[in-house]
Parts: sequence; C-alpha cells; structure tokens
Amino acid sequence: MVLTREQNELLTQTGRGTPAGELLRRYWHPVAVARELDDENPTKFVRVLGEDLVLFRDKSARVGLIQDHCPHRGASLLYGRVEERGIACAYHGWLYDTEGNCLETPAEPAESRFHLTVKPATYPVRKLAGLYWAYLGPSPVPALPKFDVLARPDGHRRISVYPHLDCNWFAAAENAVDSWHLQILHQDSPFSRRRPANTTRGFVADIKASEYYLLPHGIMKKRTYWDGTVDEHPMIFPTHLRTRNSIWLRTPIDDTHTWHITVGFQRNENGQLVDPGRGARGQLPRAVQEPARCRPSLHPL
Repeated sequence: MVLTREQNELLTQTGRGTPAGELLRRYWHPVAVARELDDENPTKFVRVLGEDLVLFRDKSARVGLIQDHCPHRGASLLYGRVEERGIACAYHGWLYDTEGNCLETPAEPAESRFHLTVKPATYPVRKLAGLYWAYLGPSPVPALPKFDVLARPDGHRRISVYPHLDCNWFAAAENAVDSWHLQILHQDSPFSRRRPANTTRGFVADIKASEYYLLPHGIMKKRTYWDGTVDEHPMIFPTHLRTRNSIWLRTPIDDTHTWHITVGFQRNENGQLVDPGRGARGQLPRAVQEPARCRPSLHPL
C-alpha cells in the first residue's frame, strides 16, 4: 500500500497543532545523554518535535528545558549564564528558572513588576538510565515509564548514540516492526559467521512464520525459524523497540529527522544489585551515579 501525500503528512508532521505532533507530545522522549551537561558545559541545544530548545543545568543542580530564544530580544539562551536560580540571558540578563518563571529583568526599575508578565515555554525534565527525558505535552504530566532495561538494578547499562536519521519518526518506528529486513539488509553484518547463497533473498528462507499481535503497550513482532527458534520483539508505542538485551529509543527531531540511541543492559552474572539502596557509608555506589557511557555507533538502523 502506498500512502497518499495527505496520509503521509498526517503521520509524519510533528509540529504543534498537527495530529501526530499532538499525539507524540503525550509521551516522554529522551533528549540528551546526562553526561553532556556538566559544570564546564551547562547548556545544550536540542530540537524536539520541531521546537528549538535549550537544555540547561543551573548551579543548584536543577535541570530545565526552555525555548531557545529569549522572549525579550530573541537572543539564544544556549549562550546564557547559569546561576543558582536558573539561566540568565547573555544579552540583557533576564533570569529564568526551570519552571519558566522570569525572576529578574535587570534594566527595569527596581519597583517594576514587569518580570511577572514574562513566561517562556519550558518543559518538565527527568533523568533515567543516564538520559534526560522531556515531556512537551499538556498537564497533568504523566509518570515517566521505567521499562525494565532502563530501571532494573541487577546489571549495568551502556548508551550508544547513533548519527541522526535523515527520515521522519514514523519511518523509523515502522522499521521496528518490519520482520523481514533483518534477513536481507543485515545479511552481511560484520558479526555474522555465514553468508547467504543468494544476496537477493538473504536469509529469508530461515523463517518458517512471521506474525504480529497487539499488546496494551504496542505491537509484538514474532518470528519462528525452521530450527525451532522463536524470536519476539515488542515495539513499544510510539517510538521504542525492545530487543533481547537493549531498548532502542527514537526521538522525533522534526518532520524529516530522528534521533536514535540504544540503551544496552548486561545483567550481573551473580545477580548482584548495582543499587542495593545505600552503600555501607551512606553513599550511592559509583555505578549508580554514573550508570551509562556514551559511544559512537556505526549502524544507524
């Protein structure tokens, strides 16, 4: 089936007021690796669902996500100076906290209440599994889902960051429930120990049956191989794919680009908990404080 232009736009446009854009704003999306924000680099530009935003951490260790352009004269808050109470625009010093409240407008008279009328767009941010997640939708703010590999404490996680995909979010999500491309597209994977006799068909003949069924949280993709192996991967609506030992996360950047990362999980052989609660001296173990590593990846799909 080939979609019409109107059908394609209905599914792929992510801006405010579009059907898909409003739907996607009802979910949490990863927007940055947590280690990217530190004392030396307290701000980061991010583009999510067609919105230009700045992620920042103030000197009180609070993290916020605010519109890129200051409401005053449009200067980019990427260059803002972080302070204990928030981020101050580098141009005229207008100070904003993580909730979007304007706390100061230095050039105004001392008795001015003008700052109370200023309210830039800001969004809730949460930290989970070494990532910062953002919610761009309406209130009430839902809980951030703590899927197993993102939250379980009996192993270690590793974050893999891929180059931006030059495609819309729906194309990436559709790939997650495509049962057949694995046997054709990835037939010459460097990790494969065999090569197909026919490169057109790849390893399609390995599959005995392919099926799908709906779950409360998405779609289960099931492959049954002739050797008896059964492979099941849930596609968690709208953008995640849970594989054998990792979760693939895709954040819509705009209508034509998607951010793709994976969080891999390795269980400790003895089942020991990484976060048993508190360490012997009342401190969280280092593995909990810094649970993930960022590395480049070669294969975008």
